[in-house]
Amino acid sequence: MAVEFEGGVVIGADTRTTLGSYIANRVTDKLTPIHDRIYCCRSGSAADTQAIADIVRYYTQMYAVQHDEPPTVRTVAALFQEICYQNKDNMSAGIIVAGWDKYNGGTIYTIPLGGSLHKQPFTVGGSGSSYIYGYCDSNFKKNMTKEEAVAFVKNAVTLALSRDGSSGGCVRIAIINEEGAEKFFFPGNELPEYRKPIIYNALVIKELAKEVYIKEGLRPPTISEISQAWSNLKSIRLQEIGLKDAARIAIRSVEVLGFFAIGEIIGRRNL
Repeated sequence: MAVEFEGGVVIGADTRTTLGSYIANRVTDKLTPIHDRIYCCRSGSAADTQAIADIVRYYTQMYAVQHDEPPTVRTVAALFQEICYQNKDNMSAGIIVAGWDKYNGGTIYTIPLGGSLHKQPFTVGGSGSSYIYGYCDSNFKKNMTKEEAVAFVKNAVTLALSRDGSSGGCVRIAIINEEGAEKFFFPGNELPEYRKPIIYNALVIKELAKEVYIKEGLRPPTISEISQAWSNLKSIRLQEIGLKDAARIAIRSVEVLGFFAIGEIIGRRNL
């Protein structure tokens, strides 16, 4: 993903490369420099995107020599788009181009599957992007500071890798502005605490249930209570009762055997 800030852009990505369900590389660098102040972020087929990046870097260097000035971000994005569109049926490549040039400042272009070209203030791509659209839409704001943009990208990528099986590992970020490009690497133990939300939520629910259980004085049935309930059930002629009564007896039997009375807890505690 990439986002504009006041004076430049921040581009970031996870570091997992997968081969089906097999993790081929845990520390891939998906942020590829194209020119001094222009980077691309690659998603899709690693072989396809690496080949495209190498070709565009070659033509970019030739452009800089022939025109005696660095290319604009728009020019580099157009080169990516041309290759991706002309080979859209034979490749799987999603590219984000982000950088700074003296004409437009910090700008971001995205070339999704199919080879179209879009200029955006922020963009996300890859398999993990579908998990973070809501977060990005809610937290993006124009004219962010550099620190806010870095935190925005870092949190968004961390959320994606915590949910998406094809995303993971660590987070790499590049800050690009008039002074040049600066790269940062964040290992897993330095990322925000979004890594295992399902386990974390389960622990919270367990502790909450324990507190309610103790406070309300709820307890599992004793052996004698279970024996008495079983005796009562055996004394009932099920064939002489209706379907509704049978269902009611079954539900009460489950409660007697130790399950929480969920309705009672919700009613008393307004949970």
